[in-house]
Amino acid sequence: MSSLSLWAVTAVLAGAAIATQSGLNSQLGVLLKNPLIATTVAFSFSALFTLIALLAFTKNYPQLADIKVVPAYLWFSGSFFSAFGVAMFFYLAPKMGVGSMMSYALSGQIVVAIISSHFGWFDLPLKPITALKLLGVVALIGGI
Repeated sequence: MSSLSLWAVTAVLAGAAIATQSGLNSQLGVLLKNPLIATTVAFSFSALFTLIALLAFTKNYPQLADIKVVPAYLWFSGSFFSAFGVAMFFYLAPKMGVGSMMSYALSGQIVVAIISSHFGWFDLPLKPITALKLLGVVALIGGI
């Protein structure tokens, strides 16, 4: 299996994991009557699982000089968008259903990904917007 195929399979599994956790954690939010509590629980356990993986698999940690060059906004901005997105998943899934919610969410992700790649935002490789990509976005959104 080529590296690209392995990456594609891994990406599909990651997407399946996101859809699964959305369903499970939105159920938690419904049972607790508060999607923000479910979001807090999810992020708390995610932090714990990530810390365990970090300690188990990381051999080389960044030096203080490496840490100092990281712009301040990078320490919190990704977390803000992550918390907002995940909280909205937990809030919307019981109202829309996981399938519809994930389809709309995926549409938003793809639109931002195409624009980000086209302009090279976030130091991403430049990949121009093509007619085929636009057709794919229209087909995805139209098929919801």
